[in-house]
Amino acid sequence: MTGWRRICCAVDFSDPSRSALNEAADLARRFRAELTVIHVREDPGLVSAARDAPPEPLRRAAAELEPKLAAWRAGAQLAATHPVHSAVLVGAPAAEILRFVARESFDLLVVATHGRTGIKHPVLGSVAERVVRDATCPVLVVRWPGAWAGKDRVREGGARCSALPV
Repeated sequence: MTGWRRICCAVDFSDPSRSALNEAADLARRFRAELTVIHVREDPGLVSAARDAPPEPLRRAAAELEPKLAAWRAGAQLAATHPVHSAVLVGAPAAEILRFVARESFDLLVVATHGRTGIKHPVLGSVAERVVRDATCPVLVVRWPGAWAGKDRVREGGARCSALPV
């Protein structure tokens, strides 16, 4: 059995992220692990301004999201039954997630995938794909059950997620 003690879950406040957080909280409960929920606010103007300015605008941007993240953290806390922490980061989502996970030495990272394919995938990019490729720890990619609608390759009772060790 894996000794996951520190789990991080990245959320973007979407339905797929809710599914990922539910899985992360369940794993935290089962493994008696610490869970940290993070959200990355992507704001190119703030990030570029931060290079030459004091970090105050970044702190204000993060503070705006704290109440929403606190509500998600509280829900995870109920399911996990162990302390759940949270953090708001500002920058490019994949880069900030990877930096945070490496710096804090997490044992597992949980992320959602929106299940986009075709033209939407290359145009919008995939944070999950970049994170899986470059993470310093195992990554659990949770596919939102709503993404399966109408896809005949997924059977009733099929797997909801894929563990992707890095």
